[in-house]
Amino acid sequence: MKISNKTIKNFVLEKNKKIVFTPGPGSLLEENINGLGPFFGRGDSHYKKIESEVVKNLKKISGLKNIACFQGSGSLAIEIALQNFVKGKVLVVKTGYYSDRVNKILNFLKSNFKKIKQIDSITWEKIENVKNKYDWVCASPVETSIGLKIPIRKLNLLKKKCSANLMLDATGSIGLEEGHQYAEVATFSSCKGLFGLTGASFIAYKIKPKNKVKSFYMDINTHIKKKLTGPYHTIGSLYHVLKSYNKFKEAVKKNKFKFLKDNKKYLVYPLENQPLLCTYSKNKYFNKKQNIIIYESRKKIEGSVVSHLGETYLKKNAKGLIQKNLLKRNEK
Repeated sequence: MKISNKTIKNFVLEKNKKIVFTPGPGSLLEENINGLGPFFGRGDSHYKKIESEVVKNLKKISGLKNIACFQGSGSLAIEIALQNFVKGKVLVVKTGYYSDRVNKILNFLKSNFKKIKQIDSITWEKIENVKNKYDWVCASPVETSIGLKIPIRKLNLLKKKCSANLMLDATGSIGLEEGHQYAEVATFSSCKGLFGLTGASFIAYKIKPKNKVKSFYMDINTHIKKKLTGPYHTIGSLYHVLKSYNKFKEAVKKNKFKFLKDNKKYLVYPLENQPLLCTYSKNKYFNKKQNIIIYESRKKIEGSVVSHLGETYLKKNAKGLIQKNLLKRNEK
C-alpha cells in the first residue's frame, strides 16, 4: 500500500508539535520518512545507486574528494580518523567540551599506540600566537557546547603557519559553514547540518590514511571495503533530504538571523564567531511547556545555547516564530 504525501505531511506536522532547540537532530522532515525502506549493502543495486548519489553530494558539500561511511555517531568518526590519519606532533585548538574530547582520544592513542609523539593545546583566542611547527592541527570549527564558531579560513592560516595537516571535527559546521575544503580530513554526522536522521557518520578526506591500525573495527579500510553493516536507512533518508538541502539551510538562516535581531544585547560573541547552527546567549532559557526541548550543554555555562534547526521542516515558510516558546530567566 502506497502512503500518500498528504499522510506523511500530516504525520510530520503532528510529530513536530514537539519543538526542539537542539543542535541535531532537529525537526522531523517529510524527506526523512520518504527515504526509508528495506536496504542492504550487498547485491542491492537500488541501494548502491542511492549511496552513490549521497556520497557524490557529500563530496560536493565538504569539498573533499573521498568519503567513508560509518554506522555510528560523529565521535566514532573522530576516533577512527585520529587513529588512521594523525601522527607525530599534534596541536589541538581548545574551544570547549568537544575539543577536549579530541584531546582525550589523542592522549589515549599516545599512551597505547605510540604514533602520537607530542600533544600541545592552545585556546582559540590565541591561535595567532602559535610559532612552533606541527604535523597536525585538530580543531572543532563549531563548538556547540558554547555556541562558538572559528572561521575555517583562520584555521587554514594556522595550518599553513605550522606547516601541518588540518583535521576538523566538522559535526557542527558541515553543510552550514564555508571552508571545509581546506582540511585534509573532516569528520561529521548525519543529523546536524545535513538534516538527516541519527545513525550515520562520515570521514571526508583528501590524503590517504597511512597509519597501520590493528583493530578490525577502527581500521577505516574495514568500512571503505564494506566488511560490516552500514548505515543503510540513514543513507536512504539522506538521499531525499539532500535534494532539498538548500531549502533547509535557508530555514536555519532565517531562524538564526531572527534570533540575533531579537537578542542583540544578550549575545556572547561577535558576528564573526556566530555559527548558523546555534547561538550562545547570556540569557538562561526555560521551556514553557513539556513539548519544548531546550539544549542542555555538556559544558557548564552561565546562559543558554539556543539551536536553530527547529523549523527546518517548514523550508521557505520558516520565520523563526518558534522562538516565542522560549522563556527567559526573568520571565519564569
